Amino acid sequence: MSEAANTPAPASKNDRVIIFDTTLRDGEQCPGASMTLEEKLEVADLLDEMGVDVIEAGFPIASIGDFESVAEIARRTKRATIAGLARAIPADIARAGEAVRHAQRGRIHTFVSTSPLHLEFQMRKTQEEVLEIIKATVTQARNLVEDVEWSAMDATRTPLDYLARCVEMAIKCGATTINLPDTVGYATPDEYGAMFRTLIETVPNADKAIFSVHCHNDLGLGVANSLAGLNAGARQIECTINGIGERAGNAALEEVVMALSVRRDVLPYHTDINSRMLTRASKLVSAVTSFPVQYNKAIVGRNAFSHESGIHQDGMLKHAQTYEIMTPETVGVTKTSLVMGKHSGRAAFRDKLKSLGYELGENALNDAFARFKNLADRKKVVYDEDIEALVDSGIATANEHIRLVSLAVVAGTKGPQRATMEIEVEGEVRTQDAEGNGPVDAIFNAIQALVPHTARLELYQVHAVTGGTDAQAEVSVRLEEDGKAVTARAADPDTLVASALAYISALNKMQVKRQSVNAQSVAS
Repeated sequence: MSEAANTPAPASKNDRVIIFDTTLRDGEQCPGASMTLEEKLEVADLLDEMGVDVIEAGFPIASIGDFESVAEIARRTKRATIAGLARAIPADIARAGEAVRHAQRGRIHTFVSTSPLHLEFQMRKTQEEVLEIIKATVTQARNLVEDVEWSAMDATRTPLDYLARCVEMAIKCGATTINLPDTVGYATPDEYGAMFRTLIETVPNADKAIFSVHCHNDLGLGVANSLAGLNAGARQIECTINGIGERAGNAALEEVVMALSVRRDVLPYHTDINSRMLTRASKLVSAVTSFPVQYNKAIVGRNAFSHESGIHQDGMLKHAQTYEIMTPETVGVTKTSLVMGKHSGRAAFRDKLKSLGYELGENALNDAFARFKNLADRKKVVYDEDIEALVDSGIATANEHIRLVSLAVVAGTKGPQRATMEIEVEGEVRTQDAEGNGPVDAIFNAIQALVPHTARLELYQVHAVTGGTDAQAEVSVRLEEDGKAVTARAADPDTLVASALAYISALNKMQVKRQSVNAQSVAS
């Protein structure tokens, strides 16, 4: 990065950065990462409690389900501004305005393409026509809400002189936030920072709006570009928990927040995020999307505070800062090692959950405790990772309409393998025998017979939650149907049971997605 990109724009130690979380919108666009209304509400509540300034709750025009989730989040959120996304189309903007009108602070976030590539092949509009679209739609949005964000889609591949005209028009028509996204993750930090500096310095009335960064991670530069934009004068960062999002994802909220916290010497800005809730937020989003967090993921990965090298361990024993630039506690990672077992009581279980970053309601706690006791009867030692998998699995399957009742499998060297399964569908119990080329194939054939569907299995993956022969197996399943993908996870000491639970969970998610698509087609 050049000296210019590294040098912060004139700023005081008290400069505050607005954190705009788009996990529920851009994050959910990640193939297979769809969430139910209940899951979205749970994530939104946590984001609000954690101190996120703006929660982009969804794309209200996309479906009835999206509209309802944005509207409900708007009604119940206590602190954060709630944003609804809208294309530069009058119907989109009206729908977004309707969805956020009950929020204490509502925002319409409207966007339009500006790059030559998009104008020619996607928009099929001239530059002058797009300027007129900006004028009309930003004015419409400002007549509905006081807080309007305008985004130039594919800003980093747009000529600066034309981008400046678009930004000037958006501000003139009432936009209070100007977002210049690196839509396809193409820019480098030098380029991204220079773009912001030029526009902030040259666009008339640029001081009337807050400039925002929104960076995708196609080249692994999402966070670096976000910080470069911040140093160039932007004061809002758009990001997602765990960096989830389309393609390679977005800038990760936890990485942005901790970079600003740890490197205040060169990044003299601050956020209102409670960093001790970052691990908890990471686990919740991973659970509801069924997207595992890679072990070496910065800040929230399982190995983020682990040290195996002898040199590193020696240094850590002498002084923690030799190989750790932040403490685990600052991001909500517990260092306790209280072993849980079948004799552990409810109070100890509740305390363990709290130390792991979970705060469950009474009903959810009772359900989790009952499943913990069942697990403890089957395992010699219940590790933290076992409890995390147990709770995450409960969160992901809390509202399923298809449930596994029982499973028996015959396997071995003499085939064919056979599965006998009993499930409950909307209160109706069904039983099925099926054969297969292996026990997992037999299980999935039984499910296909019990719940006929056309979804194709795209991914089947198994890994052990902990070590030992009695370790829980965590199974991931991805199904695809008509171009729509869903992913689900489940854990159980029996790998075959975990496989059945994961497949059934994926079918439940697919059912929710089908209903959303059907509702949208009826509405249109």
